[in-house]
Amino acid sequence: MEKIDKNLLGIPEPTLRRIPKYIDLLKRLKSSKIKYISSKIIADKLNLDSIQVRKDLAITGTIGKPKMGFELDELLTALIHTLNWDNLNDAFLVGAGSLGSALIGYKGFASCGLNIVAAFDSDVKKVGTLVNEIEILPVDKLTDMIKRMHINIGILTVPEDEAQATADEMVEAGISAIWNFAPAHLKLPKEIIVENAQLTQSLGVLTHKLAKKLNSEIAPINNFKKF
Repeated sequence: MEKIDKNLLGIPEPTLRRIPKYIDLLKRLKSSKIKYISSKIIADKLNLDSIQVRKDLAITGTIGKPKMGFELDELLTALIHTLNWDNLNDAFLVGAGSLGSALIGYKGFASCGLNIVAAFDSDVKKVGTLVNEIEILPVDKLTDMIKRMHINIGILTVPEDEAQATADEMVEAGISAIWNFAPAHLKLPKEIIVENAQLTQSLGVLTHKLAKKLNSEIAPINNFKKF
């Protein structure tokens, strides 16, 4: 275990972003009773470069068997450990609107090591209501509860104009990492970990690719009409 723990240091971010794809694939294959898997098969199924996949899997310290590949359960366990998903991390969420409520209600976070234990909102109409059996608390209790419960992860789903102030409050209370869903660029101390989950950026990539695809399909038709 110590060897794998050392390997957690200095893993490139692109590798970290690919590992959840490997985990999802291995979970699906496990349900099909598959016992062994090779890096090439993983690469083919995920449309990735096989050399890159081999390098990614190497950071887990797991060693495959000749002509058989990796023992699937062992590799899956190692990948989950690499992301620290085998430890449940408590988190506070601020902003119990539509997106925040959806995140609170998502059952899949538990398998990813995330446990939303409390949610906060400034809207008095939402305070006291329940979302997925979690009571929405007034935001003025946030700082004290972070300190008392030693929470490290904060989830931001507040409007843009509230994001910076809320993040500052989280950090001052002791939050070390923020998962930011707000459409705002946060200016925080460099030691604070911020992961921006900007939905509009993802949507922008999708719509651009769609427009490019549609244009490429129309072009041959227009060329054909010229004859």
